[in-house]
Amino acid sequence: MAAIAPRNVRTGCRVIGDADEAHLLPDEAHSIPARQPAMRRASGAARWIAHRLLADIGIGDLAIPRAPSGAPVWPDGTIGSLAHDDDMAVAAVAPVGGIVSLGIDVEPAEPLPDDIFAIVATGADRTGAADPRLAGRILFAAKEAVYKAAFPLDRQVLGYEDIAVDLDAGRATTKTGRKVSLAYCVAPRVVVLAFVGK
Repeated sequence: MAAIAPRNVRTGCRVIGDADEAHLLPDEAHSIPARQPAMRRASGAARWIAHRLLADIGIGDLAIPRAPSGAPVWPDGTIGSLAHDDDMAVAAVAPVGGIVSLGIDVEPAEPLPDDIFAIVATGADRTGAADPRLAGRILFAAKEAVYKAAFPLDRQVLGYEDIAVDLDAGRATTKTGRKVSLAYCVAPRVVVLAFVGK
């Protein structure tokens, strides 16, 4: 993941463990509704990664609570994104600067079921040289990551049909005209990083 991230963006991943909910700081635990233990573990794993990445840029022991919208609330002067699938959590963080918004998503490195692909893909999408077996999964993760990067800037709810992805060009465009850069890797998981520069 580090190889795909732009300069100043730090990324990390972690296999979700049985007790990862213990990594939630008190303010984080309070902001995440009591729900399935698996979801709390995944949130704890993702925040554990984010805390380590923030510490690398000199920001320690600050909570990343969950906003009512579900998005993480980052400490002043930073931006970031969190994601998880059933087994793996990922995070991306950066100081505010050349990159103004981030989105990340993680998915199993498996083909996307045809019924989901039919919902996600549009005629405007281009998967080009992406592994044909994983192209649908990469496309799905890209649209999820783009949404996370675009929403804080535009405050527009976007459906899959509202995001056009060109994987070869490494970019996406939303229905609002927002241009988002993309980078991805496919092993051991499909991870897509979306970012908006100044």
